[in-house]
Amino acid sequence: MGDVRGIIVGSRNARVGFPAAIAILRAGGSALDAAVAAVKEVEANVADQSVGIGGIPNILGHVELDASIMDGRTLAAGAVGAVKHYPHPIEIARKVMETTPHVMLVGEGAELFARLHGFEPANLLTPESEAAWRRVVYGEAETQSSVYEDAYQLYMHAVRDWVKLLHKEIFGTTNVIVRDLAGNIACAVSTSGWGFKWPGRLGDSPIIGAGNYADNRYGAAACTGRGEMAIRCASAHSVVMYLRQGLSLEEALCQVMLDLRALEDPFAERANVMNIVAMDRWGNVAAASTASDATYVVQTVEMDEPEERPRLHVPLTES
Repeated sequence: MGDVRGIIVGSRNARVGFPAAIAILRAGGSALDAAVAAVKEVEANVADQSVGIGGIPNILGHVELDASIMDGRTLAAGAVGAVKHYPHPIEIARKVMETTPHVMLVGEGAELFARLHGFEPANLLTPESEAAWRRVVYGEAETQSSVYEDAYQLYMHAVRDWVKLLHKEIFGTTNVIVRDLAGNIACAVSTSGWGFKWPGRLGDSPIIGAGNYADNRYGAAACTGRGEMAIRCASAHSVVMYLRQGLSLEEALCQVMLDLRALEDPFAERANVMNIVAMDRWGNVAAASTASDATYVVQTVEMDEPEERPRLHVPLTES
């Protein structure tokens, strides 16, 4: 195995943030700084309806954002959940990690924290995201009834045909793992969560151990997809623990994906339910997915452009 320093790996939509991260790494910056810079670029990308500004809203039409960050050198972590009005939850998560005795703040408390630390609010709902919300909540025909009159019934109506909805509107997260020139690892995750979710729902993205985990001694992992399943299996932490037990990176990823088969979940679409990116302690990278055609991106400081690679395919059900 090599010792790859100055490298970033992440979900395919994280590609837009790689130039900022690579510039930081080339200048000798930290893995934490590079990870946050990469994720911020995705959060600001209004064309991406899974993260930050323009994220698909919850059933009430409000965009709620989640994010987490973990420092593999110190095992310090910070997270925020159900944050409205602030476009860069990854920065707020880092501030939680660095300035408070807590790991996670959610909802109004997280928003108050953001305001007191000078983060700038913004309108997160774009016309495109609002249109997607209206298609699901109201159907093809407009109605004069208010979504607030019976939110639960509207929510359950959407849930009944959950797997028929476009998955790009349901699932969506960006994640990156970075190893800097000093050999330190950091992992950052950000999402607007499951489209049309119930207000206050948290998936795996802000949950340390479920959607995000980093430890310099062994490696790091980050998940996207059906967050409730990653929470139940502690998927990100499990990858790192399998690495600790001596499994190879590919073996650890495959075992974590196989662990998902023990879960009963009527809302889990069979083909594309979980995606994981991972890095071992030496900077080797790999990724896995329940989908057969999924990819991820990787770039080192020596590379001019990110490289898109296929993920290991581990289907949710046995063939």
